Amino acid sequence: MSSAKRVLIVEDDVHIANLLRMHLRDEGYEVTHAATGDEGLALLEAQPWSALVLDLMLPGVDGLEICKRARAMTRYTPIIITSARASEVHRILGLELGADDYLAKPFSMLELVARVKALLRRVEAMAQNARIDAGEIEVAGLRIDPVARTALVEGRPLELTPREFDLLYFFARHPGQVYSRMDLLNQVWGYQHDGYEHTVNTHINRLRNKIERDAANPQRIQTVWGRGYKLVDANEGAGA
Repeated sequence: MSSAKRVLIVEDDVHIANLLRMHLRDEGYEVTHAATGDEGLALLEAQPWSALVLDLMLPGVDGLEICKRARAMTRYTPIIITSARASEVHRILGLELGADDYLAKPFSMLELVARVKALLRRVEAMAQNARIDAGEIEVAGLRIDPVARTALVEGRPLELTPREFDLLYFFARHPGQVYSRMDLLNQVWGYQHDGYEHTVNTHINRLRNKIERDAANPQRIQTVWGRGYKLVDANEGAGA
């Protein structure tokens, strides 16, 4: 049906791709398979997808580059990386480039399908919350439109990745509240995995470079030592 969720699988192992396609179709998804990075990137750029299941090691363009290109697009595509590269470095790199989840091979097909379903539920919930909130948020010299997904700082447009926007929007909805890195992983990324807190640090640093007058002395997103981070409004005064 035209209303079905559409999943793009970019995977060079035909056996794995066929199993994924079978299990996802059993759940009612429309599934398209690309066996090379170049073919997958072309399909990704040609039309919107409900989710992308992406291998890292591909002929042609590799999975990390595809992930990076996906996050440079204006539309947001949820991404689950599946790879035999099970090292923590590759997992963190994939998440820092904007992947929503990472599953090391070999993996359970049922687990991957469950993660796709959970990811799509979270994306739909975030979109619904944005529609409910609807109105713009103005705080700490920021103006954020959750529907258009645009943000200004002191009247200047910000160029944010989808994950940077989600993180900033979350802070703006809860000014003055302190969140640990694990809190932010759970609330913004949608999962809790020990060892992935580094990706939160990376995104915080990138946000500071974009919204602070002096990223080395942040006045908006401040560190509360031993506890986490918070967004501080000027009216609240200088914090930690």
